[in-house]
Amino acid sequence: MLLKDFYTLENTTREDGKFLTEIKINKDHEVYKGHFPGRPVTPGVILMHLFKEEAERITESKLQLIKGNNVKFIAVVDPNVDAHLILESEITTKEDEIKLKGVAKTSTGISLKINSLYKKV
Repeated sequence: MLLKDFYTLENTTREDGKFLTEIKINKDHEVYKGHFPGRPVTPGVILMHLFKEEAERITESKLQLIKGNNVKFIAVVDPNVDAHLILESEITTKEDEIKLKGVAKTSTGISLKINSLYKKV
């Protein structure tokens, strides 16, 4: 985990290579003291990293990001507004590479869309 105690895994379901992971963000985490005081915003790089951690957990492999395609930050994730985040992931494995197509959502809508490629390390 990149940031200790940043989130709690609540549930993961799988259907036909697609995963739905529900997490609860710790709105009192240290990262929000600097990003930004009085108006917490989850950094985009952390949202991207959540998908990497989820892919590592699902594939039981240590991964390194090779490429991020079509990374689109659509809306701010403010943990004071909604601390529940849903990660929808479609993961395919080919030899030592993992392809992930993902969408991060809160109750207010889509926050991030990502297509990424990882290699097993």
